[in-house]
Amino acid sequence: MHQVQFNDKLYKEAQRRAAEAGFPTVDEYIADVVSHDLLEEADGETPNLDHFFTPERLAHIDAAAAEIKAGNCFTAEQVREHFKRKRAEWTQKNGPR
Repeated sequence: MHQVQFNDKLYKEAQRRAAEAGFPTVDEYIADVVSHDLLEEADGETPNLDHFFTPERLAHIDAAAAEIKAGNCFTAEQVREHFKRKRAEWTQKNGPR
């Protein structure tokens, strides 16, 4: 068995992503990510991203879709207007850049 070492910052990020993706250990997460990457490259096929759609992520997507269907979202125009007002407020307070 081979080992791979990460610095502390990278390992903590791997821990976070492993937990987010529902993996019981960082080792299993890393093995899954690397094996998918290597197999897809060897096959020369379009990457299969199914392993990224964990039950937790799918639940988050479903919840967001329900919020959108319920009308709890903003149009692109509303977002532009919001940031236009914020920019004007900031410029008035801080001066132009």
